[in-house]
This record gives sequence, structure tokens and C-alpha cells, in this order.
Amino acid sequence: MKNIMVFGASGTIGRAVVQALSQRGYNAIAIMRPARSGSAHDRDMSPEAENCEVVHLDIFDEQQRNDCMKAYQPVAIISCLASRTGTPADAQKIDLEAQTLILDSAKAMGIAQFILLSAICVQRPQLAFQKAKLLFESRLADSGLTYSIVRPTAFFKSLSGQVARVKASKPFLVFGDGKLTSCKPISDRDLAHFLVDCLDDEQKHNQILPIGGPGPAITPLDQAEALFTLTGNDPKIRHIPLWLLNGLIALLRLAGLILPAAAEKAELAKIGRYYATQSMLLWDDKAQCYDAEATPSYGSDHLFEHYQHVISGTKQVDLRDHAVF
Repeated sequence: MKNIMVFGASGTIGRAVVQALSQRGYNAIAIMRPARSGSAHDRDMSPEAENCEVVHLDIFDEQQRNDCMKAYQPVAIISCLASRTGTPADAQKIDLEAQTLILDSAKAMGIAQFILLSAICVQRPQLAFQKAKLLFESRLADSGLTYSIVRPTAFFKSLSGQVARVKASKPFLVFGDGKLTSCKPISDRDLAHFLVDCLDDEQKHNQILPIGGPGPAITPLDQAEALFTLTGNDPKIRHIPLWLLNGLIALLRLAGLILPAAAEKAELAKIGRYYATQSMLLWDDKAQCYDAEATPSYGSDHLFEHYQHVISGTKQVDLRDHAVF
């Protein structure tokens, strides 16, 4: 059984990757940050699967990284690390520096393959975390290792932030007319299996791989209509004009000249504006538009079925920092 080292194993995608590896007959070495004594968070976030060993280490400690890789001798690394907030400092530390340190240790320890979970939004980079991800993608591609750079579309969890609102008969919030953007959302499980496919599928080696879930692209308005139908509540949609978001960003930037906290909120608002105006689909540079038909599909899990499970209480959603609202 081959050892596969998974960084970012405490996240929802990372835990799904550990499960997928176990199902495929691999040994998963799940890397987590150093445990805090008695921390309920560390217990709750630890992945649980057969053929899985959880290892706590400080990624920024070279000796710990190298000793861990030497001890387990993984044949490949799957990195699901991502900055939690996307702010410049967070992106620099996690999306670039931490990933680069892992890559450096992998090269030093003779690990031949590196699979990276990136994001489809790096196609049109405007934000700090997108630029950091792109820079690391370039470093990985130039590293000499066999690599797969996976750029997924929207996650189910990031499109579930308004389920509770609609269930409570509150309005669904959309920017503009609700049709400004669209995506082909992919579930944690399907994305995890796609990442694991990259281990042995040579057609996925040394490639940048955009990937979405099954079915046609959907807009925020489509999401709203599905939630109204599933909950049986009367349709209530509140349209938020983009100028309001732009004005908020301008005010926060101005306040940020004095208050650092306001400057950070301005960055978060900029991230919100990006997702409110840009589709999570493959970008056609020649036609200067997003192309839903050209965006690859994978898996069998559908967003609206996921909504039904959340509404009925048979599934819980860990939104964390990825909730849109």
C-alpha cells in the first residue's frame, strides 16, 4: 500500500481526500497543525478513515517537515492548503510560503509527485490570494516533479450560506439581477476523487486541470429558485446593487488609512465583489467570456440534492470562512 501525504487534511476537502484515498487502497498520512491541548477543534477536524494516520507538525519547521517525509516516504503529496481569509498577509503566508516550503522538502526528500488543489478564479487574477496561488503554480510547474494543478469551480459549501435564510422565510440575496455570474459547483466527495485520480492517470500529469461538477451551469437566481421550491416558501429575492458594494469598499479603504482592521475588511469586501461579478467557469481568452460548455464536468453529486439534505437535516455544512453570505 502506497503512502500519500495530505496537507490541509483538517479542511473539508482535505478530509474528503483522506476518505477517497482510503477507499482506493492507499495509506493517507494526514498532516495537521500542532495539536493544542484539549482542543475540541483539533478533535473535530481530524479526518477519520481506515488506513489513515494523523500527524501533527509545524509546516514552517524544516526539520519537522523533512523528518516526517523521511519517516513515511510518501510516493506523492496532495496539498489542499489554502488561506482562510484570502487577505494579502494570509495569502502570502499560506498560499505561497507554506506551499513552497512543502515543495522544497518534497524535492529534497525525493518525492516524485505533487498534486495541488488550486482554484479556477486564478484565471483572471485581481486579488492577493489569486496572485499568490499563481506564483506557486509556476514554481510547482518548474520544480521537475510530476505535477497536477487542479482548479475547481465553486464548492457546495460556499453556495450553502443562504439555506438557513430561505428556510427561515428570509429573502435570498443576489447582486444585480442574479444572473451576473454562473458556476458548475462540485462536491467535496467528487473533487476529492478527482484529486486522487491524478495519482495514476498519466493524462492528468503535468497539466492544469479546471474541473466542475455535473449538470449545466447555474446562476444565483437558479439557486434561489431551487431553495424556494425545496423549502416550499414563497419566493423572496432582495437585489443588492453593485454600486452599494463598490461604495462600501471605498469607505473601508478610506477608513483603512487610519484603522488596520478597516483595511482588512476592505480586502474581504473586494473578494466578495470579485465573486459577485466573475463566473467560476473556464475563461475563453480569445472570446473574452466565460464558457460553461468548455468547463469540464466530473462526478455525480448535484448542488440541489445537497440543498435537500441540508434542509432536511440529514447533512450539516461546515461553512467556516467560505460562506458567501
